[in-house]
Amino acid sequence: MAAMEAILFTMGESVDISQFAEVLEIPKEEILAVASMLEEKYRTPDCGLQLRYFGDAIQLSTKDEQFDNLVKVAKSPRKMTLTDTMMETLSIIAYKQPITRIEVESIRGVNSDFAINKLVSLDLVKELGRKDAPGRPLLFGTTEQFLRTFGVRTLDDLPKLNAVQLEEFKEEAKQEVNTRLNI
Repeated sequence: MAAMEAILFTMGESVDISQFAEVLEIPKEEILAVASMLEEKYRTPDCGLQLRYFGDAIQLSTKDEQFDNLVKVAKSPRKMTLTDTMMETLSIIAYKQPITRIEVESIRGVNSDFAINKLVSLDLVKELGRKDAPGRPLLFGTTEQFLRTFGVRTLDDLPKLNAVQLEEFKEEAKQEVNTRLNI
């Protein structure tokens, strides 16, 4: 019973009874008996799951009466947590867009694959097309969701770096490069 339940939960879709029989190495009749025991287990009012049959296949699903709760959870805003690495990468993309992954990595000095992919999955960054350069690398820029998340109407509303700060940043970057190269 535990094996069938685990398989159904993990698959998330219907599984043929014959596939259960093959994998669990027991006859189909026994699979049906185990499924019947699972149905009984899920029949209690304090359980939100049920078994569904589709021809010769079985699927684990939520009970119909839980639909409203599922909708509420799906509609509730996800709490977004951005690491320092993701914030740094996002800042570079926001201020330098359109920009390639290699250009971001050149500024950061480290591989940025994970950060960019995560920002894309959070819908803060998107692919804007390809750069007209050898290899035709992807160009990245911010999304409308980025503007909503950070409470700005346009990219022009982002804070401006003043000339003094810019020079300080450039000097810090030079010192960091020199330190890395032992100059």
